[in-house]
Amino acid sequence: MKFFHNLYRSHDLGLLLLRVGLGIMFTIHGYPKLMGGPEKWAALGETMGTLGIHFAPAFWGFMAAVAEAVGGQLLALGLFFRVACVLLLSTMIVATISHLSAGDGFGGFSHALESAVVFAGLLFIGPGRYSVDQAIFPAPRRRY
Repeated sequence: MKFFHNLYRSHDLGLLLLRVGLGIMFTIHGYPKLMGGPEKWAALGETMGTLGIHFAPAFWGFMAAVAEAVGGQLLALGLFFRVACVLLLSTMIVATISHLSAGDGFGGFSHALESAVVFAGLLFIGPGRYSVDQAIFPAPRRRY
Protein backbone atom coordinates (compact mmCIF):
# COMPACT_ATOMS: atom_id res chain seq x y z
CA MET A 1 0.00 0.00 0.00
CA LYS A 2 2.87 2.37 0.76
CA PHE A 3 4.07 2.00 -2.83
CA PHE A 4 0.77 3.33 -4.18
CA HIS A 5 0.72 6.12 -1.62
CA ASN A 6 4.18 7.22 -2.79
CA LEU A 7 3.02 7.12 -6.42
CA TYR A 8 0.07 9.33 -5.53
CA ARG A 9 2.40 11.85 -3.95
CA SER A 10 4.70 11.95 -6.98
CA HIS A 11 2.25 13.35 -9.54
CA ASP A 12 4.60 16.30 -10.18
CA LEU A 13 7.30 13.85 -11.26
CA GLY A 14 4.78 12.24 -13.60
CA LEU A 15 3.96 15.64 -15.09
CA LEU A 16 7.67 16.33 -15.55
CA LEU A 17 8.16 13.05 -17.43
CA LEU A 18 5.10 13.70 -19.59
CA ARG A 19 6.16 17.29 -20.35
CA VAL A 20 9.76 16.44 -21.20
CA GLY A 21 8.89 13.38 -23.28
CA LEU A 22 6.20 15.10 -25.33
CA GLY A 23 8.19 18.30 -25.57
CA ILE A 24 11.24 16.57 -27.00
CA MET A 25 9.16 14.59 -29.48
CA PHE A 26 7.29 17.67 -30.72
CA THR A 27 10.53 19.65 -30.99
CA ILE A 28 12.07 16.88 -33.11
CA HIS A 29 8.87 16.63 -35.17
CA GLY A 30 8.55 20.39 -35.72
CA TYR A 31 12.18 21.41 -36.22
CA PRO A 32 12.46 20.17 -39.85
CA LYS A 33 9.23 22.02 -40.65
CA LEU A 34 10.61 25.20 -39.10
CA MET A 35 13.90 24.90 -40.99
CA GLY A 36 12.11 24.02 -44.25
CA GLY A 37 11.70 27.65 -45.24
CA PRO A 38 8.88 29.48 -47.01
CA GLU A 39 8.11 26.72 -49.51
CA LYS A 40 7.70 24.14 -46.76
CA TRP A 41 5.68 26.60 -44.67
CA ALA A 42 3.34 27.37 -47.58
CA ALA A 43 2.77 23.66 -48.24
CA LEU A 44 2.07 23.08 -44.56
CA GLY A 45 -0.15 26.17 -44.35
CA GLU A 46 -2.36 24.97 -47.19
CA THR A 47 -3.96 22.80 -44.52
CA MET A 48 -5.84 25.86 -43.30
CA GLY A 49 -7.88 25.60 -46.50
CA THR A 50 -9.88 22.83 -44.84
CA LEU A 51 -11.14 25.53 -42.45
CA GLY A 52 -11.90 27.94 -45.30
CA ILE A 53 -8.78 30.03 -44.69
CA HIS A 54 -6.96 30.41 -47.99
CA PHE A 55 -4.83 33.51 -47.41
CA ALA A 56 -1.18 33.62 -46.26
CA PRO A 57 -0.44 29.87 -46.25
CA ALA A 58 3.27 30.47 -45.56
CA PHE A 59 2.34 32.40 -42.40
CA TRP A 60 0.05 29.62 -41.14
CA GLY A 61 2.64 26.97 -41.95
CA PHE A 62 5.33 28.95 -40.15
CA MET A 63 3.05 29.32 -37.12
CA ALA A 64 2.37 25.57 -37.07
CA ALA A 65 6.10 24.84 -37.28
CA VAL A 66 6.83 27.31 -34.47
CA ALA A 67 4.03 25.82 -32.37
CA GLU A 68 5.54 22.35 -32.71
CA ALA A 69 9.27 23.17 -32.49
CA VAL A 70 9.31 26.07 -30.03
CA GLY A 71 6.12 24.98 -28.28
CA GLY A 72 7.71 21.58 -27.68
CA GLN A 73 10.69 23.24 -26.02
CA LEU A 74 8.45 25.42 -23.86
CA LEU A 75 6.41 22.38 -22.91
CA ALA A 76 9.51 20.45 -21.86
CA LEU A 77 10.77 23.35 -19.77
CA GLY A 78 7.38 24.17 -18.34
CA LEU A 79 7.90 27.78 -19.44
CA PHE A 80 4.80 29.71 -20.58
CA PHE A 81 3.29 26.27 -20.33
CA ARG A 82 -0.36 27.08 -20.89
CA VAL A 83 0.44 29.29 -23.90
CA ALA A 84 2.41 26.40 -25.40
CA CYS A 85 -0.49 24.03 -24.71
CA VAL A 86 -2.95 26.34 -26.48
CA LEU A 87 -0.67 26.64 -29.53
CA LEU A 88 -0.05 22.90 -29.70
CA LEU A 89 -3.72 22.10 -29.09
CA SER A 90 -4.75 24.44 -31.92
CA THR A 91 -2.22 22.91 -34.27
CA MET A 92 -3.38 19.39 -33.45
CA ILE A 93 -7.05 20.31 -33.92
CA VAL A 94 -6.27 21.67 -37.39
CA ALA A 95 -4.19 18.56 -38.17
CA THR A 96 -7.05 16.30 -37.05
CA ILE A 97 -9.60 18.18 -39.15
CA SER A 98 -7.24 18.09 -42.13
CA HIS A 99 -6.78 14.32 -41.89
CA LEU A 100 -10.50 13.76 -41.45
CA SER A 101 -11.43 15.96 -44.42
CA ALA A 102 -8.84 14.16 -46.57
CA GLY A 103 -10.61 10.89 -45.79
CA ASP A 104 -7.65 9.46 -43.92
CA GLY A 105 -8.59 6.55 -41.75
CA PHE A 106 -8.12 6.23 -38.03
CA GLY A 107 -4.38 5.68 -38.49
CA GLY A 108 -4.16 9.00 -40.31
CA PHE A 109 -5.77 11.19 -37.69
CA SER A 110 -5.27 9.27 -34.45
CA HIS A 111 -1.88 10.79 -33.52
CA ALA A 112 -3.13 14.36 -33.95
CA LEU A 113 -6.35 13.63 -32.05
CA GLU A 114 -4.54 11.87 -29.21
CA SER A 115 -2.10 14.76 -28.93
CA ALA A 116 -4.97 17.27 -28.90
CA VAL A 117 -6.60 15.41 -26.01
CA VAL A 118 -3.31 15.37 -24.07
CA PHE A 119 -2.70 19.09 -24.62
CA ALA A 120 -6.27 19.91 -23.59
CA GLY A 121 -5.78 17.95 -20.38
CA LEU A 122 -2.40 19.51 -19.68
CA LEU A 123 -3.90 22.95 -20.22
CA PHE A 124 -6.13 22.35 -17.19
CA ILE A 125 -3.59 20.46 -15.09
CA GLY A 126 -0.72 22.92 -15.45
CA PRO A 127 3.03 22.30 -15.58
CA GLY A 128 3.52 20.97 -12.07
CA ARG A 129 6.01 21.80 -9.36
CA TYR A 130 9.13 20.95 -11.40
CA SER A 131 8.76 23.65 -14.05
CA VAL A 132 10.25 27.01 -14.90
CA ASP A 133 6.81 28.58 -14.62
CA GLN A 134 6.56 27.41 -11.01
CA ALA A 135 9.99 28.89 -10.26
CA ILE A 136 9.18 32.25 -11.89
CA PHE A 137 5.47 32.52 -11.08
CA PRO A 138 4.91 30.49 -7.90
CA ALA A 139 1.31 29.50 -7.38
CA PRO A 140 -0.23 30.65 -4.13
CA ARG A 141 -0.46 27.92 -1.51
CA ARG A 142 -3.85 26.32 -1.26
CA ARG A 143 -5.55 26.27 2.08
CA TYR A 144 -7.95 23.46 2.73
